[in-house]
Amino acid sequence: MAIVPEFLIKRIYQKGSLKKLENGASVVLKNVLGPGFISGFNYVKINEVVFEPKDVKFITNGQELLGTEVSEDNQIAFRLGQSGTLVMTGQECVAEGVNKIIIEAMNPEAGKVILSVEDNA
Repeated sequence: MAIVPEFLIKRIYQKGSLKKLENGASVVLKNVLGPGFISGFNYVKINEVVFEPKDVKFITNGQELLGTEVSEDNQIAFRLGQSGTLVMTGQECVAEGVNKIIIEAMNPEAGKVILSVEDNA
């Protein structure tokens, strides 16, 4: 199992991309590391609000997948240079000023990958 250092994982997050939505939030991820796959979304946490896979949608290359649809059997190819938007719905979560964002996803080579960043809304 490959180990991806935290400082590299943080580079995937597009700083300044946190957007407050009417009933949730969105962020942009960009693969700057190399070709890979996403094989699951465990959760997204913004401040103290946790979004389960059913509340998360990943939009990339014209494709929209709910977090519950992404799995070992239905992986998302995430090529080098490819961007995607994570949309979380169901709860207000974005505060004025600094927001703490944690994304826990699965990768077939690395296993559980945790992205932890701060961003302003």
